Amino acid sequence: MPNLIEQGVIAAATPASIRATLQRSAPRTVAEWRELRRAWSHALRSHPAHDVIRLATALVDDGFWGRVTAYELVADHPGARTALTPASIRRLGRGLADWASVDTFACCLAGPAWRDGRLPTRQIHAWLRSKNRWERRAAVVCTVALNVRARGGRGDAARTLDVCRRVVTDSDDMVVKALSWALRSLVAWDREAVMSFLAAHEHALPGRVKREVGTKLRTGRKN
Repeated sequence: MPNLIEQGVIAAATPASIRATLQRSAPRTVAEWRELRRAWSHALRSHPAHDVIRLATALVDDGFWGRVTAYELVADHPGARTALTPASIRRLGRGLADWASVDTFACCLAGPAWRDGRLPTRQIHAWLRSKNRWERRAAVVCTVALNVRARGGRGDAARTLDVCRRVVTDSDDMVVKALSWALRSLVAWDREAVMSFLAAHEHALPGRVKREVGTKLRTGRKN
């Protein structure tokens, strides 16, 4: 990968320079943005983990590109993700307000931290009780890191289904979609547990969840 910083295409990786680059020439595509983010990650590779977390925290209020840049800078740093604390995760999650940011936050930061014991279950439960739909979605999507192999998941039916039970009657579309994703992700590890969950909550579960999870069980696909 070409080092865009060494080439002078973008400035050094500091909150001010990253913010200026994203504001001056906002990426038109994810591919454009990811090239920038990888260059910043390269520049930050040898920086202390806590410095990277502080930098990321300074970016989360700078619009969509600033927020997802913050999350991926932490996730891609050799030590930053494992240096996260409950307090730093809450700071990074402040102001969540869109689908892509929520899923990046939950899949890359909060979910792995919960899986590995660095984020307590009580924080997941607190988000589930929130009036904010995005916090509730984030809590459900955190289960993806428990079960998707590509995210480091090793299967965790107990924690996954505990979260799912708490949102069975949540009718918000963003939460319903997350519930479907959570259950489908668990199928690879414990089909019987998922089937039992569907049966136990048949009359309360949204039709979308029953349809998508049922198809996953039968065919291995969502649709």
